[in-house]
Amino acid sequence: MKLVTTGALALALLAGCSRHNIDTLDAVKQGVIRDISKSVNVAAMDVNVVSVSFRDKEADAVVSFAPKGGTAAQGLTMNYTLERQGNEWHIKSRAQSELQKHAAQAQQTPADGGAGSIQPAPGAAQGQLPPGHPPLSGGSAGASGGQQLPPGHPPLNSGSVKQ
Repeated sequence: MKLVTTGALALALLAGCSRHNIDTLDAVKQGVIRDISKSVNVAAMDVNVVSVSFRDKEADAVVSFAPKGGTAAQGLTMNYTLERQGNEWHIKSRAQSELQKHAAQAQQTPADGGAGSIQPAPGAAQGQLPPGHPPLSGGSAGASGGQQLPPGHPPLNSGSVKQ
């Protein structure tokens, strides 16, 4: 009888240990890296979970991405909602980034129904870009503002917009 009781107790302890506490910044970081690495080269980035809020089987995380060895100013921050699946976190959805909000504000559908056109920021004069904004096109340097693009980079002034 003692052997059966001891065996049952050991089995119960092992079963209890199999569920890991994954409500940690590191577990969220691992989940984000695993999910985005399917489409992004995360080896070239520093990925940091800035903050996370856990609620049962979901978590809201603020994650910063910067080039390896770069500064936070060279990167961007994303807001993710993650879902617990077993002992792992998986990205459920991504909130719109500040860069995407900026792009959405800059585009407006023209009256003729054609492709989106760049419009001035609120308060800016027609045809002017906000102070410090890189040029959209011009000269042989194109939209890169005279800067050289990395080898193999597509031209920025190709005239076509992919959505």
